[in-house]
Amino acid sequence: MDPTTLPVVGMLLHGGADLLTALAEGLSLVVGDAASALAVVALTLAVRLVLVPLAVVQVRAERDRRRLAPRLAELRRRHGRDAQRLQRAVQELYTSERVSPLAGCLPVLAQAPVLSLVYTLFSHGTIGGVTNTLLEATLVGIPLGRSLVVVLTSPLWTHAWVVVLLLVLLALVVEASRRANLRWNPVAPVADGAEAPGSGAATAVARWVPFVSVVFAGIAPLAATLYVVTSAVWTYGERAALRRVIR
Repeated sequence: MDPTTLPVVGMLLHGGADLLTALAEGLSLVVGDAASALAVVALTLAVRLVLVPLAVVQVRAERDRRRLAPRLAELRRRHGRDAQRLQRAVQELYTSERVSPLAGCLPVLAQAPVLSLVYTLFSHGTIGGVTNTLLEATLVGIPLGRSLVVVLTSPLWTHAWVVVLLLVLLALVVEASRRANLRWNPVAPVADGAEAPGSGAATAVARWVPFVSVVFAGIAPLAATLYVVTSAVWTYGERAALRRVIR
């Protein structure tokens, strides 16, 4: 069953397609064939602008967790060998201080529906039985519905440098964001050297999890890649600005 034929899903997809088409038509007078790609970028920026209040909540939560860092380190020192007891103690601390450990996920969760919309719009040939004309849009000769994998295995492989450049930019921004997060939220060492069970594996996972977005961008349609890259660059700049203001 094609999910795009479902009434609610079809309505949302048609609305998204109409919006991107209107943006592209307006931009085509200035940028020509790149209008559809820039329409995706413009949509991304609009979404991120709307989500600025959530970003403020996120940075304030980071500030609060940083304030609680010495107490968290003390909890790890006392309960580091009992993972369940440590988890309960940390949750009690967050509750008593009215700090949400999930606040940092709010912007990502809020963007998920829009990213899913863009992904779907550029990965289906038809929407509700109607031909999807968005798939005709290109960026430097690459259809916005093609992924890097598809481009590399097609006659368009000579244009793959465009997607590779976007992925390199994304990887650099992800790494810069990761390092900035470590500087802003340093992990306090445990006084007696004891570590919670599995902490080493958790650290290794945390080191590489941010790069999942790069893998996704490599296998997603180019339009979704543009969304992810634009959002990542915005996040890096936004977080840097807010951290200077919210202390």
